Amino acid sequence: MIGTPLSYNATKILLVGSGELGKEFAIEAMRLGIEIISIDSYQNAPAAQIAHKSYVIDMKNKELIKSIAYKERPHYIVPEIEAINIDALLELEKEGFNVIPNAKAVEYTMNRINIRRFAAEKLGLLTSKYKFASSLEELKLAIKELGLPVVVKPVMSSSGKGQSIVYKEEDIEHAWYIAKEKARGDAKEIIVEEFINFDYEITMLTIRTKNQGILFCPPIGHIQVDGDYYESWQPHPMSGELILKAQNIAKTVVEALGGYGIFGCELFVRGNDVIFNEISPRPHDTGMVTMISQNMSEFEIHLRAILGLPIHIRLLGAGASYCFHAKEDGIIPAYENIEEALSIPDTKVRIFGKPITRKKRRMGVALALADDIDAARKNAKKVAESIEILEKPL
Repeated sequence: MIGTPLSYNATKILLVGSGELGKEFAIEAMRLGIEIISIDSYQNAPAAQIAHKSYVIDMKNKELIKSIAYKERPHYIVPEIEAINIDALLELEKEGFNVIPNAKAVEYTMNRINIRRFAAEKLGLLTSKYKFASSLEELKLAIKELGLPVVVKPVMSSSGKGQSIVYKEEDIEHAWYIAKEKARGDAKEIIVEEFINFDYEITMLTIRTKNQGILFCPPIGHIQVDGDYYESWQPHPMSGELILKAQNIAKTVVEALGGYGIFGCELFVRGNDVIFNEISPRPHDTGMVTMISQNMSEFEIHLRAILGLPIHIRLLGAGASYCFHAKEDGIIPAYENIEEALSIPDTKVRIFGKPITRKKRRMGVALALADDIDAARKNAKKVAESIEILEKPL
């Protein structure tokens, strides 16, 4: 480790990526007096707006990332996104920097080839059938072997970018170009997965701690549109047997990856089968519901796990989140109808502070707490749909 903090208010964290998840994590860190240095690829990213210091750099530039680490000498380097130069993190860790949870976990999970082979071939977990393709012809052969429908994804992307479901042969070429266009990094391959007709999908937030072993949050149900999270709720109703299966899968992956912090493990449930999909070594977007449903949000839990502080998770009730999105490109956003939206009791709004819109870009999330999941989901959706995103007057 580079340096040992004398106390938490002498600790420095380098946040690699400064989106909405990083912003909430930074707020929790600041509540303990921790200094936050943020980096991202654009000005005024959400976490950069509140960080003590921020840098705007090419996140794929290894030397730039390393130079900031050398200059700032953080006690912890906390990645928040996938689109970063992994070689920088691997080299910094070898030089004594503390990468969270560790550079290997970040490397495995940011690339779908790595994590799928790791889960299916090394750990022996149940996953969808899959193939990799580095050309359109290889994609067609993979689909012929797996059978339609299939899911086509870039091996490196986030929030569902570049993902599509192919139902008929005429769609194959379009899926290939979408996956290549939206991919992050310089990966040459795409992944083709068997389409799982699941009953539902969940996120199992799993925490690896220094002193309390492996902990779990109650399961989070969620809905994705084109691979991007739109809505989540907690707790998702599941039998005790299925919860135990989900926890065992998540624990197996997290223990194998190592390090400390929260992991968002995505799982499909079909009948009595729990099928591994993906895992993120950081707070998960579907886990934003924990900002209202739990006594500790996933962001506070992540921070406490990193620092070795006690974690006690308690559900406050049935919670739900529902995102609101930009409808047009290139405007500086202003938000209206907040008063009307928050007239519903036990609701909250979190506006991310993204400086400019893109069509379908996630701009904020509505949160609701209620006596049951149906009421919470209904209220969160109503709040989100009440908010208007307009062009900010100059």
